[in-house]
Amino acid sequence: MATIHDVALRAGVSVTTVSRVLNNRGYISQKTRDKVYQTMNELNYRPNEIARSLLRKQSNVIGLIIPDVSHPFFGELANYIEYYAYQNGFKIMLCNSHMEPSKEREYVEMLKGNRVDGIIMGSHTLEVDEYMNLNSPIVTIDRQIGADIPYISSDNYQGGVIAAELLLAKGRRKLAHICGNLELQMLSNRRTAGFMDVLEAHGVKPVTMHETDLNVFSQKQYTELVERLLVEHPEVDGLFVTSDLIAIHALKQIVAHGRKVPEDIAIIGYDDIRAAGYLSPGITTIRQPVQELAELAVDLIRRQIVEEEINMKNILPVTLVERETT
Repeated sequence: MATIHDVALRAGVSVTTVSRVLNNRGYISQKTRDKVYQTMNELNYRPNEIARSLLRKQSNVIGLIIPDVSHPFFGELANYIEYYAYQNGFKIMLCNSHMEPSKEREYVEMLKGNRVDGIIMGSHTLEVDEYMNLNSPIVTIDRQIGADIPYISSDNYQGGVIAAELLLAKGRRKLAHICGNLELQMLSNRRTAGFMDVLEAHGVKPVTMHETDLNVFSQKQYTELVERLLVEHPEVDGLFVTSDLIAIHALKQIVAHGRKVPEDIAIIGYDDIRAAGYLSPGITTIRQPVQELAELAVDLIRRQIVEEEINMKNILPVTLVERETT
């Protein structure tokens, strides 16, 4: 196997010059760079990335932990994070936690062992102390875990407010709400808070159902929740759910029960995943600025690495996307 010394000898330059080319440090003429890279290809030389990262104390890798990459919102988020990371010279190490504390803990330890430059946390089942001991740049999404750790969120509370106001404006008064696991200390739970506060101010008390299992994003559980709602509360004429994925299941079950959307039941989702606009009828939803969330997450990691000043609290605005389900 070729070494850096072999490359230097064949290219007719010093080992220091080859090292500078690899690490993009110091002035090296383009002719010399081309000669070094050509020689590396001829010798099939591949630098030891682990050794290089130890030398420069930077791996150029960001760890990303999300609940489930197959979930449309998190898949889209991961896609944008990878894009902006690459634009800033980073690669992504992607981890699926499936909302299992033991699995999330193992991934955190793995990322620490691989000396990643920072971690973007989109999955939050661990206790706060376990995040505080990471000793590396961190950005959390939809959870505030400490005064010294920056977090990013859409304006979840305002999203709930918008949903409630729209249903009331449509003349709906027999309302229902399906949300995620409220036991998890997530900022996304403020969607429920905003929705409830508006309805309470108007004297409307909705039917509320929520996930109970830590293992979220269960299609079976979504179906069962909607089925139970339709059987136990046939009077419901408006429904706000805290993700478009639940809204899609709700639409399917409502139609299967012989009811019309939005004539009999109006539906509002949250996220504005691509599928929400592909369906017929298209799902009215509260749009999270997922591309902006991803770009900001990467930038906050980058700025922590170079020790720039950052905002710890980062809340981005949401917008209403009204389609045919209302």
